[in-house]
Amino acid sequence: MAYGMAAKKKPAKKRGLYANIKAKRDRIEAGSGEKMRKPGAKGAPTAKAFKKAAKTAKKSSRKAAGSRK
Repeated sequence: MAYGMAAKKKPAKKRGLYANIKAKRDRIEAGSGEKMRKPGAKGAPTAKAFKKAAKTAKKSSRKAAGSRK
């Protein structure tokens, strides 16, 4: 590697709100001793955060039940 040429790493993709919530629930279930924050508590996701997460959510790959033949 040449001088001054650092290896470029791709930035880690940030996990979404729901992925973080699931990870915490899994840790709690495993016995970490953590607790979920109450709505409105400092550091808890706001209603605005949930609305933003809903806008960026991936579409479900499941087809509607009425569209089957």
